[in-house]
Amino acid sequence: MIQATALVKRYAGSEKPAVDDLDLHVRSGEFLSIVGRSGSGKSTLLHILSSLIKPDAGTVFFNGLDICSAPEETRNRLRGREFAVVFQQHHLLPYLTALENVLLPFLDRFRPVQPRDLASARGLLERVGLGAKHHSRPGKLSGGEQQRVAIARALVRGARVLFADEPTGNLDSATGASIMELLHEFNREGLTIVMVTHNDEFANTSSRVVRMADGKIAAP
Repeated sequence: MIQATALVKRYAGSEKPAVDDLDLHVRSGEFLSIVGRSGSGKSTLLHILSSLIKPDAGTVFFNGLDICSAPEETRNRLRGREFAVVFQQHHLLPYLTALENVLLPFLDRFRPVQPRDLASARGLLERVGLGAKHHSRPGKLSGGEQQRVAIARALVRGARVLFADEPTGNLDSATGASIMELLHEFNREGLTIVMVTHNDEFANTSSRVVRMADGKIAAP
């Protein structure tokens, strides 16, 4: 599904590349965990694979499309339809309800929210266990509940690939485990997941683990 070849990414002021001549493939339907120490380049790699940033060199193909050289309009459409991203921080708007936050990807000044969009948002909140909290604002939700809203928002438009950057990083172990079980449920239904994590225990529940060091894939 995703094939990355010879990726290089450098940041100003750093002597070494954050990602250094890296190759990686992601198979459709797999749950891939990327682990490594802070500064190993794993989040940069995730952001390149999800088209959030462009590499300085190398290519990323998604089902045959070179997303690195694609026009920004194509990349935006890809992130809106095929790719979903969740982060360690939930990035929920505090003045909106859980349901309104999940509906954000559908908001367009040129058209109102459609009934099918509303149904999708409500259905996903049910799926993530927040059916009774549609109208709760983030300040009334626990950290784990806020992350569930963020996951629902990311997936509400039917993405095929979920990129998760430390999705349990701010959560206690029990809450983190519940988020991992939710991700595994979606993966069993066919969602491809690429996750960055510091938690080896959570990583080892995925179908494949890749370890990074100094911008490269480390030997097993």
